[in-house]
Amino acid sequence: MSRTILRMSNISKSFNGVQVLHNVNFELRSGEVHALMGGNGAGKSTLMKILTGVYQMDAGSIEIGGKAAHIQNTNDAKAHGVSMIFQEFSLIPTMTIAENIFLNSEPKTKLGLIDDAACVRRAKELLAELNVDLDPDTPVEQLGVGYWQLTEIAKALSYDTSILIMDEPTSSLTKNETEFLFELIAKLKQRGIAIIYISHRMDEIFRICDRITVMRDGRHSLTDDCANLTMDTVIEHIVGSQVGEAFEWVERPYDTSGEPVLKVDRLTSGTKVRNVSFEVRRGEILGIAGLMGSGRTELARALFGIDPIDSGEVWIRGEKRKIRNPSDAMAVGVALVPEDRRTQGLVLDHSVKDNILVTILSKLRKGVFVDDREGNRRAEQFVRKLSIKTDNIFKKSGLLSGGNQQKIVIAKWLAIEPDILILDEPTIGVDIGAKTEIVKIIREFADSGKAVIVISSELVELLAVSDRLLVMHQGEVRKQLRRQQIRNEEELQHAIQNI
Repeated sequence: MSRTILRMSNISKSFNGVQVLHNVNFELRSGEVHALMGGNGAGKSTLMKILTGVYQMDAGSIEIGGKAAHIQNTNDAKAHGVSMIFQEFSLIPTMTIAENIFLNSEPKTKLGLIDDAACVRRAKELLAELNVDLDPDTPVEQLGVGYWQLTEIAKALSYDTSILIMDEPTSSLTKNETEFLFELIAKLKQRGIAIIYISHRMDEIFRICDRITVMRDGRHSLTDDCANLTMDTVIEHIVGSQVGEAFEWVERPYDTSGEPVLKVDRLTSGTKVRNVSFEVRRGEILGIAGLMGSGRTELARALFGIDPIDSGEVWIRGEKRKIRNPSDAMAVGVALVPEDRRTQGLVLDHSVKDNILVTILSKLRKGVFVDDREGNRRAEQFVRKLSIKTDNIFKKSGLLSGGNQQKIVIAKWLAIEPDILILDEPTIGVDIGAKTEIVKIIREFADSGKAVIVISSELVELLAVSDRLLVMHQGEVRKQLRRQQIRNEEELQHAIQNI
């Protein structure tokens, strides 16, 4: 049996008084591929950010190679041989493979200048170790996505990495690129490099991983060899059995015979949305499920005019509409609550009031001035209606909890009184109380006769609110299911995994 190269013991971490990791234990052996699994909010990312020095643990200990490791920052992590390849690549497209590999760690000449020849020579050596015949002088922008992943791996190896963390590494890869990555992983294993593989794709995990650890609600739930586990067992540990009453599905009456508020016909956008068709009616909540990279977010972006629609038609309230930008979408009653509230949904340095009113400032104008009294009234109305917990409407949004920030983003879009509300991961990263309140807001909005689309990886919430579900895979709608057809999360997981 391989030796234990990493031991994380009793790791605990809190943010703003909310504990997100509870005495978590995790071990990794040299030369193994160890899957780290769990739903959104399970604590996987926080645990890995502690290992990579992005966060510092409140309690617990880390041993690497049998010795205590004190990791206070990312440089400490690299010094201990820990590297992470994130889902979003960190490469600069216009720079060469060699330049990207040694970015910020370039070899220098005796005069202190960057030694370009040494960069190319050492990059060749790293690529040769991976049995890849690639010119290090090639600009990255000329490469396929699979070779971007390769460049990231070579970059990690340049730090003398012994522990490599891969976060959803195949989400942007084609089938052939995925096979190429798996070959690289096999080579890394042969070199004794230990890999922590974070993914929701169970077919991949059972194919390439040696062991699986599952986390749930910030706690360790399971660790075992893949050979001893089934997909059903893993799903059971991911899902758990505790589902509160707030997330129990109640069948909602709505008019299924009326004209669709939104009809999408053979819509294609870029490479991530292909030939998608569906309808949503008044009072209906349509859930969209799928693995990361399935095209869910890209579909929402296209419908809101962020990404261009290459072909297909969008009909709203019976009229064909051209949506070329968010202004077009808003003008026809479409609103989008985006996936990342902090970077896409809010201006964190601005007040609660300013963030809520930003979409309706033109309606509050009196000549060249804004009617502050009316603005205050509307902002306070939304604070009460959505139970946003804040001292006052003038408090900076960045000082509020994640759940209250998310409710501000929802309020901002409810303010335009849309007919169609699209929510992308509306409950991600918020506590159970806020999730309950957000589910209630979604239901009440649909009950008022509006159409709702909810995109979520949180299957509990998706099942709680949806009247129908679409399952997307590789940019296409592969399944359409009535909520009555799905008894529990396990069945929805199987529908997502067994495409």
